[in-house]
Amino acid sequence: MVTISEDAAMTVQRRCPKARRHFVRSTSRGGGARTALTLGWVLTAVVLAGAAWLPSPASAQDTRAVRRTIPMTDMIRRAFAEGTRDSTGAPGPDYWQTRVDYSIDAALDPTTSTLTGSETATIHNEGPKEMSAIVLRLNQNIFRGDAPRAYPSVPSENTRGMVLTGASVDGQEVDLHPEMRDLRRRRGGMPSVSQPALLNGTQTVAAILLPRPIPGKSTATLRVEWHYHLAGGPGGRGHRMTARWADSLYQVTQWFPRVAVFDDLNGWDTDLYLGPSEFYHDFGRFDVRLTVPAGWLVGATGVLQNPGEVLTPTERERLSHVLDSDATRTIVGPDETGPGRATAAGDRLTWHFVADTANDFAWGTAKHFEWQATRATIPGKGPVPIYMLYLPGRASAYENAGPVTRHALEFYSKLWIPYPFPVLTLLDGPDTGMEYPMVIMSNQGAADHETGHSWWPMMVSGDETRYGWMDEGFNQYMNILSAADRDGKVPDLDGRGQAYGRTSGNEMEPPMMWDANYAGPMYGFQTYSKTPLMLSMLGGIVGDTAVWRAQREYTREWRFKHPSPWDWMFSMQRSLHRDLGWFWYYWLFTTASVDGSIQNVATSGGRTTVTVREDGQMPSPVVLRVRLAGSGPPIRPPSDAVRVDDRTYDVTFPVEVWFGGSRTYDAVLDFGGRTVERVTFDPRRRFPDRDPADNVWPRG
Repeated sequence: MVTISEDAAMTVQRRCPKARRHFVRSTSRGGGARTALTLGWVLTAVVLAGAAWLPSPASAQDTRAVRRTIPMTDMIRRAFAEGTRDSTGAPGPDYWQTRVDYSIDAALDPTTSTLTGSETATIHNEGPKEMSAIVLRLNQNIFRGDAPRAYPSVPSENTRGMVLTGASVDGQEVDLHPEMRDLRRRRGGMPSVSQPALLNGTQTVAAILLPRPIPGKSTATLRVEWHYHLAGGPGGRGHRMTARWADSLYQVTQWFPRVAVFDDLNGWDTDLYLGPSEFYHDFGRFDVRLTVPAGWLVGATGVLQNPGEVLTPTERERLSHVLDSDATRTIVGPDETGPGRATAAGDRLTWHFVADTANDFAWGTAKHFEWQATRATIPGKGPVPIYMLYLPGRASAYENAGPVTRHALEFYSKLWIPYPFPVLTLLDGPDTGMEYPMVIMSNQGAADHETGHSWWPMMVSGDETRYGWMDEGFNQYMNILSAADRDGKVPDLDGRGQAYGRTSGNEMEPPMMWDANYAGPMYGFQTYSKTPLMLSMLGGIVGDTAVWRAQREYTREWRFKHPSPWDWMFSMQRSLHRDLGWFWYYWLFTTASVDGSIQNVATSGGRTTVTVREDGQMPSPVVLRVRLAGSGPPIRPPSDAVRVDDRTYDVTFPVEVWFGGSRTYDAVLDFGGRTVERVTFDPRRRFPDRDPADNVWPRG
């Protein structure tokens, strides 16, 4: 029950007759008459009656609550308590992550487009927690007709998915088709098994239940045999795995049963692969042997270990000069095809690649690849080769690929930290915009963007399935910087933050912290486009170069680790020496905007008062560009004014002016009595605004 005054009760009863029977008269301690009403009917009465004792709409519009703290979930609170993460944004003293090393043998049969493989995965459980199961990612199962998919994922063809034909854990055979009725429930809710048993083997995430858990600080060995049909055809979209053109070119990705991430935040990562979102993988060593027909060139993650077995003496000699200069060299020309010319002679050849500290492995092969090579010179490291393998008929798409990729590797190495890998290979095929460690499926069109992914997620590996903006969004932002540098220009980030005002309020938009795997129609905006807008505003507050320095420090701290969004936020705050809780909250956890305007400008006694109003929920500093009259008393700018030209200055009032809850702020300007001719709020257009036309005085 809720007690209200007699006058308020009469007002509610008059305006909402339906509520009358829910009132009960009572007497207050002071003897006055009171009326009690059920809480539900108080709310109903408020809506239906518009009760006079509520604040007036005008009053409500003139105040707002400004949140200044970062929401903390159970996941990150637990990590702080366990010491694996730190509130400074650095890895905690007890940080740990699982490592998985793979040894894989696979063979391609182009006549049936079948890949058959076997692998040994050594699981290093580096943390204190035991593993009661081994979770597997079987992404090829998205091509099964009974696998869940997210909008707009449509497979190029339906297949049987990944077929597991054998598996063992520490030498004990896995039951690939257990009878569910035979699985007894144990206390923790996990089925009890006498031998390892596979569950959900037809889905993109499966699990091998274990009779004995894998203890913390120990290792286990998983062996798996498998095969699948590489999907092709023109109709695939919304995912990254259309693998072939006919039976003569293959891009092979997400192609082996891999152990899912087991981390300090959530334990096993069990998010399904649904198509649009990307991946979260542990680091490890890959030792891979790929058998294909002789004459077929192979490009892959890692360094080729046996060039003498698969390449001709001519190719090996040409490769020996790649690092000599920036020139693009032909390793295999368009007229050099078949066994003995494109490769060593024989019937079938096995290509052996090794990659250390990588979080995935991808490869491609074709019957008639042309192979070009150049180099990039990495600051503090020296030259690394860039390989380009493409069909001769598509050479025009690769004419500038070498220089674009070289610039990206060198520019991002200076911007963040040096490229750590020994090679980068561009592979032609159905996908022309996807990234893997040391391999990008790209021509010159997406070369800069896909090369940028060598920093995230190939080095700084957050969970891009959930938080795709930490991968794609950061990349989109730095692509702006790279493009400007390539053109010899200063990067222009003005206007980008303001542009978000046109999107804010769209009911279809999820907050950036919403799990991107389930984001729906605005996945692309949430994951790719919004981050540059956010970082534009941040640069407008602290300076763009300060943002770059902070991002560089974050990259150093989390190199080859798994940061969360909270790690990034706290790391940036520490580097910028600012409490930005309000900024992170509104940009990452809401879809709010600033929506500022100049309401009034008045001059009295030589001082000008500019009344600024913010109708959005997101606060911002009050940045005013002031244009002064050409004549009058000498200009004496305030100490915090930044000179733009002889008569123009930028004056900033901190974001804290809004923390009291008011929607208006009177900014007082004193330039020694010189008349103010023009005032612009947010002159660099960094703050999201629905209607920038009202940011200028006088209007028009």
